[in-house]
Amino acid sequence: MSIHPMSELPPAHPAAWPLLLEGERKLDRAALDEARAFAIANESTWPRSFYYPDGRYVGIVEWNEKGPWSEIVGPVRAREGASGLVVVGGKVAAEWGDTSRADMTFSVAKSYLAILAGVAVGDGLIRDIDEPVVRTVPGAHFTSAHNAQITWRHLLQQSSEWQGELWGKSDQVDHFRQVGASADNSRKGDERALMPPGSFYEYNDVRVNLLAYCLMMRFGRPLPDVLHERIMDPIGASKTWAWHGYSTSWVDVGGQRMQSVSGGAHWGGGMFISARDHARVGLLIGQRGRWGNRQLLPESYIEAMLAPSPTNPKYGYLWWLNRGGAASAHAPETAVYAMGAGNNIIWVDFESDVVAVLRWLDKSALGGFLERLMKAVKA
Repeated sequence: MSIHPMSELPPAHPAAWPLLLEGERKLDRAALDEARAFAIANESTWPRSFYYPDGRYVGIVEWNEKGPWSEIVGPVRAREGASGLVVVGGKVAAEWGDTSRADMTFSVAKSYLAILAGVAVGDGLIRDIDEPVVRTVPGAHFTSAHNAQITWRHLLQQSSEWQGELWGKSDQVDHFRQVGASADNSRKGDERALMPPGSFYEYNDVRVNLLAYCLMMRFGRPLPDVLHERIMDPIGASKTWAWHGYSTSWVDVGGQRMQSVSGGAHWGGGMFISARDHARVGLLIGQRGRWGNRQLLPESYIEAMLAPSPTNPKYGYLWWLNRGGAASAHAPETAVYAMGAGNNIIWVDFESDVVAVLRWLDKSALGGFLERLMKAVKA
């Protein structure tokens, strides 16, 4: 995976982020303007309140969810319109909408969990990604013979097949779940026979929330505190972001009451963050975990995080890979992205030294935006 040396990293918020001036990089400005206009014109059809007129939460409708585990137990904040920015060589080349507003970001929060797992690896809190989690995380979540086999890698690659209930939600709620523009969730929530851990990929929010809990137990601290100290402060992010869990996810850790955060907004909660803060995180990944003269994440971990999983070659450790043109046949297979429903995207193109953040793009329009973006940067 090759990268260009970053020409400039942005100063800490709230200082002005430098703009990419005419002539600094070979860009097709007309194509970039077209990409920007395309994103604005193809705003998500989701209601801005996240609730339909009949009172149903948008995620429950999106994933055809029914049954006893559909209660919204985390905070929900209405969104604004489409927004985003394109950063080339560390400078802002295009921007639209309110990129400083902290909006819900749904499953992009999963990719932040992968980043925190990298911090835990670097600190030695996760000694071996293939070690069974039960060896270092106490409690009843891994005591069954089936669950005792689950490793950190399984949780990070969504192949754990963990069985149980967490925060009032059963793993069964996401059995047969699919994601993407053509997802068929007609069987979502139907019970199925479990496979051995590590042998089967399934996008499952209960199991991702379990990873968040396990990371909190290893750090012995709330994950937002760790993220703030180890990642967001060093990269100069704003103080406007917040990471929520559920009303049901409070636990006692070493005598301190902590809330275990969620890896998305399936039932509310999750990461509320701005497009500009997302872009800083994208730059950190584009620099293989390095920010200036500080290596915030082990480079070897970044390489592992962005390697294809055995059970899904288009997925790494809670990051998506553009292999086989998964998001765009026009972009290189080395590109990676964090993705949340809505659509929310952090796009990292190592070869072109480009980071793009998209907020509230219609789920059918991602390929069209990336086609226009690649036309602009390939100039």
